[in-house]
Parts: sequence; structure tokens; C-alpha cells
Amino acid sequence: MTRRDFLAVTSAAAAAAPGMAAEKAAHKSTSETLVATLFKSLTAEQRPAVVFPFDHALRSKVDANWFIVPQKIGQFFNRDQQAMIREIFTGLYRPEFAPKVMAQVKEDAGGIENYSAALFGEPGGKFEFVITGRHCTMRCDGDSVDGAAFGGPIMYGHQSGPNDMEAPDHGQNVYWYQARRANEVFAALDGKQRELALVKRAPRAEAQNKTVQIKPQAERAGIPVSGMSKDQRGLVEKVLADLLLPYRQRDADEAMKLVKARGGVEALHMSFYKNLDVGNDGVWDVWQLEGPGMVWYFRGYPHVHTWVNVQA
Repeated sequence: MTRRDFLAVTSAAAAAAPGMAAEKAAHKSTSETLVATLFKSLTAEQRPAVVFPFDHALRSKVDANWFIVPQKIGQFFNRDQQAMIREIFTGLYRPEFAPKVMAQVKEDAGGIENYSAALFGEPGGKFEFVITGRHCTMRCDGDSVDGAAFGGPIMYGHQSGPNDMEAPDHGQNVYWYQARRANEVFAALDGKQRELALVKRAPRAEAQNKTVQIKPQAERAGIPVSGMSKDQRGLVEKVLADLLLPYRQRDADEAMKLVKARGGVEALHMSFYKNLDVGNDGVWDVWQLEGPGMVWYFRGYPHVHTWVNVQA
């Protein structure tokens, strides 16, 4: 599909059914298809700056606030290319969640034009398109990376409002719903279980790729989900569903397949951290799920930073 064909399809859909229906129509053209179209549109001058070999070290990096190349999307790419990058990015999310992500990007950085993007490999073979910026490392790989959900570790977050330290209720933070769900698990635990789940020390030092390192079982903190009751495990399953809620179905399904292959929810540990409690209200802002092939570390202090690594 050419860029012109893509615009024709989405414009027709928008005219016929505005709003959510048009957005869903846009998602019919996959992000991978648009990466191929974007690659073909790059000029000889652009390619050396943003196209790298598939095994380049930058491809596997993950961080909270970084630029994979110095060139900003809004300055380096032409208008059509910027539109394609926007669609690639939003296409990695469920249609109903994509506007929330774009609102987060706007509030955190002024818009996706202030982020950066690079392509590793070439569509038609192994490739991965990576978008980075404040509170973002996001990937589109067309299943080129075996045994890794989302094409490798990702990072997402949000600072809601002008203050670095959010209020205890986290205001309009796009991702705080995930912490509310996690706190439902803690509320359902009995006294002994809470003692096991509640950890005094800080969970992980945020240091680029080290934050997403998967720890051996002996080093996993918190309470084993296998020791919970059936109802409590059901609540943990709801947490995992909420964590995967933002992402397009194919990526969410791949992540769940990998979790199940490593023992499912019962193989996970869940931990909450009392030393980083915004407002000292006992609503735990920092928590994580981790297991033999997974780290999902949610740090809601002073605002939301979340680090994700799900692999075989």
C-alpha cells in the first residue's frame, strides 16, 4: 500500500463514519505495512541517519527519556513521513486507547514530532522500527525478534500536570488505572500475605537496560501468586489484563502466550514497595509483577515510569 492509497482509504472511512469508526479503519493498515512504505520514501540523504543494521546495539536499548537518533521526527521527516510515523505509532495500540497515548505524548513532550525514530534492518527481511522520547521506548518488529513480546523491552510512563511529584490520586495520569487494579490485589490479601507482599527496600534502580533484567527465582521479591487463593489469583489475572489493555491484540496475545509458556500467572511474584508511597496513604504507587520470563515494573513515584520485558 502506497502512502496515497493509505490516505485514500482512511479519508473515505473518515467521511463515511467519523470518530472511532474512522480510527479503527486507519488501524486496518498495519504498522508493519506503513514501516515498509516509510522505508521506501526515505531519501538517499535520510537513510544513513535513521537506518541501521538489524543487529546494531541501539536496537536493544531501552530508557525512560532518550533519543535513539538526534534528529527529531518533526524536523527531519517531511509531512507525509511524519503522518506515517504517527500512524505506525498509534497502530501499535488498541484503537480506543491510542488517543490516550497521544494525549500523554502531547503533555509530556509537546507531541510525537519531538520524539525520534530509527529503523533497524529492512522490511521484507528482519526489521524493527523504534520510537523513543520522554516516557517512551516503543517497537514495531513484524515478529522479527523471536521469543520477545513487543519486539523487546519497552518503557512507558506519564507525568500528569506541571508538577514532577503527582498528587496521591495521580490526577489524569493515563496509566494510573493499572495501579488502582494492582491495589485491589493488595486489599484482598490477609495479614500474613501482606507482610510477604510489602517490601521495604526500593525495587529496582532505573539504569537503562538493567531495569528490565529478569531475576532468578531466589531473587524475586514479594508474594508468589501460586500461594494465593483462587479469587486472589483471579485479581492478579485482571492486573495482567489491564497491563496489556493499551496494546494491539496481536502484541497482547503474544505476551500472554509467552507468560503461559513459562508457567502462567501462578509462576509470577507480586510485590509492593512501602518506601515510595505518595501521600503516605497506603495506596501503593510502586509495585511489580515478575516471573521466569517477565518483568513489569510500575513505578508511580513521583509520576509513572513503567518498564516491561516479556520473553521466552
